[in-house]
Amino acid sequence: MRNVPSSGEPIDLIDLKFLPAWVKEDWSATRHAGFEGEEERAHWSPEGMERRPRPPRYRRDDEKNHRRRDRGERDQRKPLDRKDRKRSSDFPARREAPAPPVLPQLDVHFLPQAAAFENVAAQIKTGTAAYSVYALARLFLQKPERYHVRVKTKNASPLFRLGESNAIATNRNGLENSAFRVLRDNFYTTNVTLNDPIKGDFSSVARERTTGTLLGPTNHHGYQPQLRRLYEQRFSRRMTFTDFQRQIEIVSDPALVEQWKEEARKVTTFTTRQEEPPQTFNAETETERHFREKYLPTLISETGETEIDGVTSRKLSDRGIARVIENAWSAEVRSPSNMMQELAGRFRGAGLQIFRHRKGILFVSPIRLKAIDETAVSDSVRQILETLKTSPRINRKELAEKFIRPDTEVAEAEKTKLALASDLHWMIREGYVIEFNDGSLDLPRAKPPKKEPSEVGTDLPLETAAATTEPAATLTDAPTTEQSLVAAAVTGGSTDVSAVIPSREDNASPARTEGPRERPDVGDQM
Repeated sequence: MRNVPSSGEPIDLIDLKFLPAWVKEDWSATRHAGFEGEEERAHWSPEGMERRPRPPRYRRDDEKNHRRRDRGERDQRKPLDRKDRKRSSDFPARREAPAPPVLPQLDVHFLPQAAAFENVAAQIKTGTAAYSVYALARLFLQKPERYHVRVKTKNASPLFRLGESNAIATNRNGLENSAFRVLRDNFYTTNVTLNDPIKGDFSSVARERTTGTLLGPTNHHGYQPQLRRLYEQRFSRRMTFTDFQRQIEIVSDPALVEQWKEEARKVTTFTTRQEEPPQTFNAETETERHFREKYLPTLISETGETEIDGVTSRKLSDRGIARVIENAWSAEVRSPSNMMQELAGRFRGAGLQIFRHRKGILFVSPIRLKAIDETAVSDSVRQILETLKTSPRINRKELAEKFIRPDTEVAEAEKTKLALASDLHWMIREGYVIEFNDGSLDLPRAKPPKKEPSEVGTDLPLETAAATTEPAATLTDAPTTEQSLVAAAVTGGSTDVSAVIPSREDNASPARTEGPRERPDVGDQM
């Protein structure tokens, strides 16, 4: 756009149409007024219009066309007929994408690793919080060190397993090719010694392009054996030796030359571990040949179902099994139903309680939930229950703010906080209140009571706070100590006064129950 004139003239709106420059150009003036007359006359003079002589045509195409006509082929200079013209105007044929590889038919299940599960179960037992089984399942699936993978075939094709290792494959030949690399340290001891420094001046060194392996100068006596050794070990099953040679490049770098000299000084030998007397081999190819003849025939076994650790499942040489496990893991992370089912069964076996809460979400807790009779409790306990009914999922700090008004005296506020902490701690330990691992509090989900045979068909009201737990062994309550009471009352290390619970030495909490369920004061237990 043009700049606004300083005199306040109206803006020409034609600039807002973004027309090309030649439309907005002033055609009233002579376009070539600046040209010199002599140059213009020279440009249009007959001398300037003379054409240069045309070079002779190249006759090679004619010779080719003559040969094609002799063989009965079409002349390139001959115009195409209507059918050929139509075909030539079409788009070139697209290359068909290769078909995806056929994956093996396998059932994959993920299991919690034993040591990791025991650690998690022990941590849950030491506290009073309830944890989401869904969140725990995803926690186990986050890292391969925390789970195992159970693989089972769906058809008659077996799985091949390499000894006691976690290496599995659907193809026996593929497993045999990787067996020496996987089990070499189990059967052989690797010894590395240094020879004298290599003498001679070398200006370049050969390097394999994909792996970066230095092979040495091409005029060195060890170049050809090293080249052949690298091909046999890593590339012989994928390409020909000619294709492999195309991947070799010559690099003129003094630093790489020195690096090759240091690597070439190392001499590696392999000594057997399980033979008497032990044998020593100077080359890795000889060692692998001995391994295939001596140990490999008895190491590979067939199975229809096997279990491997998570770390190995991500490093399998069989790409088909690795892809199936990867797809199953992605689906399990999105919806970990199988892992949740496995965790729930193991938590029950460890003495923990599994229950469903709001929206049917599965939780695990060290405390078995129970119903509470609101008619046989103290006013302070009843007030906590009513508060949790009207404000579910609140934390300890928010609960204390509802019980203590801002204008309450300091001494009275401290006494109220101590009583609230004592009552709440007792209710959580007894299973009347649920405390989740994020610090929120709630009442157990209600369920209808069991009907007697004579009452079948009658409608009974729901109990106010009935727990929905599955049968499991209850844990014995540990003696309540002053340290555990204070630690249970403080939420997340907050320094707010409503979250800090004083010691019970200052005040005693009132009784929480009345009648036959009367519970002595916390101060009476000291």
